[in-house]
Amino acid sequence: MNTSLKHLSQAQREKLEKAIKIIVRAIQPEKIILFGVYGSASGEGGMSDGILPVADIIPAALGVYDLLIVTRQGDPRSDYEMQDLVENRCRDEVPVTALVHDIGYVNRRLTEGQYFFSTIIQEGTLLYDGRRTPLARPCMPDLGQVRWLAGRDYERWSQQARAFYRSAEFNCNEKQWKIATFLLHQAAEHLYQAILLAFTGYKPTTHNLDKLRRYTNRFSVELVMVFPRDNAAEDNLFRLLLSGYVDARYKEEFTVTEEEVRVLLERVGRLLNIAERVCHNHFSSLEKRAAEG
Repeated sequence: MNTSLKHLSQAQREKLEKAIKIIVRAIQPEKIILFGVYGSASGEGGMSDGILPVADIIPAALGVYDLLIVTRQGDPRSDYEMQDLVENRCRDEVPVTALVHDIGYVNRRLTEGQYFFSTIIQEGTLLYDGRRTPLARPCMPDLGQVRWLAGRDYERWSQQARAFYRSAEFNCNEKQWKIATFLLHQAAEHLYQAILLAFTGYKPTTHNLDKLRRYTNRFSVELVMVFPRDNAAEDNLFRLLLSGYVDARYKEEFTVTEEEVRVLLERVGRLLNIAERVCHNHFSSLEKRAAEG
């Protein structure tokens, strides 16, 4: 695994050094591995056809570092608890998107040849090593099997996303704006999960729509641009969609206008179309790589 950060600027290296200190102090991890757009010297961050070069990411998506944090075996805290702890502690110093799993889980996935974890180990950058338990040697994924699983999982999750979207359209026509907002949240969540499964074969255990959005940003500039969150209006729009999960269903004081719901309907519809295109392009690339051996 790469251990050099020479492909990053001095300022980027200093930010990562701060993040490492914060994470080590907070949870005493086993390993910290950088992946995504900053993860390799090539600037592609692994999964060669699916990750954007840094230069192609719009400014709003830059500055967030993707980290796989490998925890020691037997830590009583849940992966999700430690993920939130890390992201909250780092937020003011250096924004990170953290995936947290214990060393036993990661090593099992590596020996199975799981596409996402094997590629991270092969092409990511090791930032910190607690040197208690080594990582297993990754098996090479069977790209034919990867392609089959990716297509199967994408179809399942994207079909559910489209069903939620069609239901949201119906509720818009019925002027049931709160219900439509909830259904659009569900459509977006299922679609982001579909994209992650298509590109990585991995689905994180979270319903947090913003985390899912950030996890998928590295696959396409078009995905970034659906909900860029790069100004107050865009941030408010996405927060409205986030509120659909709980507030739209349970809080009587929750309000949303027809105009807002129709904008969200257009955005989620755009997300559906972009996902279909970028995922099928990825499938074609996997098929080509599998055929080349």
